[in-house]
Amino acid sequence: MTQVKKFWPILTGTHRYEKTLSTRGHGKGVIIDAPILAYLIETANGRILYDVGCDYNKIVDEVKRKHFYEHEGFPFGPPQMTEEQRLPNRLAELGLRTEDVDVVFCGHLHFDHAGGICEFCNAEVHVHEKELEAAREPADEAYFAEDLDCPINWRIYKGEYDLVPGVRAIETPGHTAGHMSMMIELPKGKPILLAGDAADLSENLEKEIAPGLCWQDNEAMAIESIRKLKELAYRSGAEIWPNHDMKYFESKNCFPQFFS
Repeated sequence: MTQVKKFWPILTGTHRYEKTLSTRGHGKGVIIDAPILAYLIETANGRILYDVGCDYNKIVDEVKRKHFYEHEGFPFGPPQMTEEQRLPNRLAELGLRTEDVDVVFCGHLHFDHAGGICEFCNAEVHVHEKELEAAREPADEAYFAEDLDCPINWRIYKGEYDLVPGVRAIETPGHTAGHMSMMIELPKGKPILLAGDAADLSENLEKEIAPGLCWQDNEAMAIESIRKLKELAYRSGAEIWPNHDMKYFESKNCFPQFFS
């Protein structure tokens, strides 16, 4: 029986960029506004955050913003993030503190998913072994070494596993070396399958298009993970949630209300 009690999708910012960053080889010249999301899962055995968004200080501090975002590696500039959208402030709207989060689960360690990790020094931080290795290389420009330059209580895993009954880590490499999605079984209704960046947009799933950025340009691996998610959703009756699809997010956004 699932231990999940409540589930919140949380908007932590947005990023405006060319669609090709989400759909490899498709959408040149088309600019989209992508949500940057975190997901809070309350269980009978504690609280889990899937992803933690960007580091607010790297966006609002002019010197840091120029260093991290305003250069050729980021042709579309920094994300947009308000003080209100910082996760500690989002949690406060729910009557929670960062200390009330027991586990941070990083689907992967790119800046818009792991940048806020230093806000949660008391939590266990789960990550795939291959993902941590890729971040430390770093394997691409979307990894910021400074995001991990703080005390982190790492829990490093290989393969798939249950965090608690009803919350399962799913291996979906391709966008990055150790990318992980997550299956969440709610007390009622369909399970939710968080794709993470294995599928930014609904289009990635419907047309089986790889993300724009693929680890070592391994497009086939990324498409294989998309097909894995679709097969898992078919077998389980789950609904796959793409991770950077504004239209899809807006159809699900109920914060501070929750799914149960």
